[in-house]
Amino acid sequence: MGEQQKTRITVDIYGQQYAIVGTESSSHIRLVASIVDDKMREISKKNPTLDVTKLAVLTAVNVVHEYIKLKEEHDRLLQQVKKEKDE
Repeated sequence: MGEQQKTRITVDIYGQQYAIVGTESSSHIRLVASIVDDKMREISKKNPTLDVTKLAVLTAVNVVHEYIKLKEEHDRLLQQVKKEKDE
């Protein structure tokens, strides 16, 4: 079993530098970091007194909430397609 090529890239999230290592492309890693940065800044504007740790946790909660909603919609659409194929 061969190992996938790892990408190492430094990204800026909310003013901090992070070295990210993964199997995705550099552009994908930059996109993910950009989305996290944007979400943190969005939440920070609404809650300017949050410390960075609480801001990061609140950002994670929001992103996971969005993920679950999208997954539920995806699953619903798959069921709908399956139902239509079976008819």
